[in-house]
Amino acid sequence: MSSLPNMHDAEPIPAEARAEIDRLLQSGDLFRYTAPEDAPVALLEREFAAMMGSRYALAVSSCSAALFLSLKALGLPRDARVMIPGFTFAAVPSAIVHADCIPVLCEVGENYRIDLGDFEAKLDSVQAVIISHMRGHTSDMDAIMALCDARDIPVIEDAAHSLGTVWGGRKVGTIGRIGCFSFQSYKLVNAGEGGILITDDADIVAQAVILSGAYEHTWKKHVAHGDNTGALAEAFARWQNKLPLYNLRMSNLSAAVIRPQLAHVERRILDGRRNHDFVAERINRSPWIYVPDKLPQEERAPDSLQFNLRSMTRDEMRAFADVAAALGVKVQVFGLSSDNARAFWNWQFLPEMPELPRTRAMLEAACDTRLPARLTLEDCAAVADILVTAAEQVMSETRAYGT
Repeated sequence: MSSLPNMHDAEPIPAEARAEIDRLLQSGDLFRYTAPEDAPVALLEREFAAMMGSRYALAVSSCSAALFLSLKALGLPRDARVMIPGFTFAAVPSAIVHADCIPVLCEVGENYRIDLGDFEAKLDSVQAVIISHMRGHTSDMDAIMALCDARDIPVIEDAAHSLGTVWGGRKVGTIGRIGCFSFQSYKLVNAGEGGILITDDADIVAQAVILSGAYEHTWKKHVAHGDNTGALAEAFARWQNKLPLYNLRMSNLSAAVIRPQLAHVERRILDGRRNHDFVAERINRSPWIYVPDKLPQEERAPDSLQFNLRSMTRDEMRAFADVAAALGVKVQVFGLSSDNARAFWNWQFLPEMPELPRTRAMLEAACDTRLPARLTLEDCAAVADILVTAAEQVMSETRAYGT
């Protein structure tokens, strides 16, 4: 029986949050717009924007909500086509459909990153792009931005898995016009649910704020003191009463849980990278396991591990996952798990279902396992040993029986 800790447990919420949570519970002041100024959500937005080096931030109910609001704030027409990678979570195409747009999927290679040839071939047919840095793997953002900028196509970064990742010296989420992050429990910062978008564009954030549920003149609480005549205030005045309200706000309670964790982000990044690289190096020694290399411009902030199985049949891959689970490490083979929300063929709500043979082949051999930053190197060694042992056991049995 494995002595590994529960890989799905998050780090404890920092003790600094408890006094603020208790104050909020005693006051009942959970709505972000009740306080005249400096509500916990407003403070979170200010602090997160400063941490990322962005001008504006808007905290909302989820990363999916942030993506939806981003699309609406771009002013895309109904049935606008929005390109996404074929490897992402179902919430991303769902946000596009919810925004009355049409998802267009492009191929992804065995290294989990966008196939630039297919991306470029489809780019002239779309009005916007969402780049999902799926599981924290960054596609070639230099090439992507050059292609999109040349066509004046806006780029939204789905950085749900990439808080703390750096590409070519720039923080992921600040490269496109809008960046969207998640505070769901399995992410680097955990509030159970929640999301945030960042941008330097006053017009975009003003629209997103009103769309998120800033009714009447509550948007004034998003304007910095002394900036009542600035670009943001002008944008709010321009959009007053012209947009529907979707009520996707974050509560003060969620912000109180998130804010103390921002001070722990850098340490979690370093620990997560250490754990990932330690396990990846060990399991790469197996002839049946392959961890794709990161791109040279990429400094990752991983909290999970992805790897590809080699020279295995589908039955052997399923047996590998079963053996690893029995030994204490849950492994999901993306394309072989029933109704997996990351397998594009399960998104039967799509108005157009593409053929993506490269992406399908990758998903049918790609594995995913949790590898939280809180693990020790001793824990990581145990994870690596279990994965290598599971592959060896399955393939040894195959050789022994000649099947």
